[in-house]
Formats: sequence, C-alpha cells, structure tokens
Amino acid sequence: MSEAHAAASAGDILLVDIRRPDEWAATGVPASGVPIDMRRADFVEVLAEARARAGQPVAVICARGVRSARLTRLLQQAGVGPIIDVPEGMLGSLSGPGWLKSDLPLKEPPA
Repeated sequence: MSEAHAAASAGDILLVDIRRPDEWAATGVPASGVPIDMRRADFVEVLAEARARAGQPVAVICARGVRSARLTRLLQQAGVGPIIDVPEGMLGSLSGPGWLKSDLPLKEPPA
C-alpha cells in the first residue's frame, strides 16, 4: 500500500479512487489520489482526460479491492491501459491492511 502512495506522490502513477461520493465523505480520499466515481456514465472519458493531463499509468483503488479488480479487467479488455489494481483498497482485504489502517495520508473529498 505504501508503494502506491509513494508512486502517486512521486508522480509515477495517477492514483484514482473509484468509490462513491458517500464513501469518500466517510473516510476521505488518498492525499495523492484523484476521486472519480466509477458509476459515472462518462467514467472512461474522465479517466482518459485525467491520464492525458497527468501522463502516467493509472492505479485504481476502491474500498476492499473487489471493484478495482473488476474495473481493471474491464478497462484492459476495452484497450485502456496500463491500469494497475491496488488490491488492499482503502479498508483492507486479504491482500493487506489497506490505506486507512496503514495510516497513509488523506484529504477531504470534493464538495
């Protein structure tokens, strides 16, 4: 998890928090991340625009790694890549303790 934070902070990846706005409000979003709700009808376009501005590979994070794994596969099948899954998620999973329990920095979600 700290590797994702370090890579995003260094500008090596664009970390995208794909959770819902209510989830962002409950926990905050990764300080080095960009919140883009994966349910948006224009998600792929917004993601492509964010990537074009940032010029880096995209890493996706959700709550526990389930949605990010599914979205990673869908985006790769659609030819969008490279996409990196952050399997621990914000809340932790079998892959590890997650962003919050790793005490990584957060920021307030967009209003």
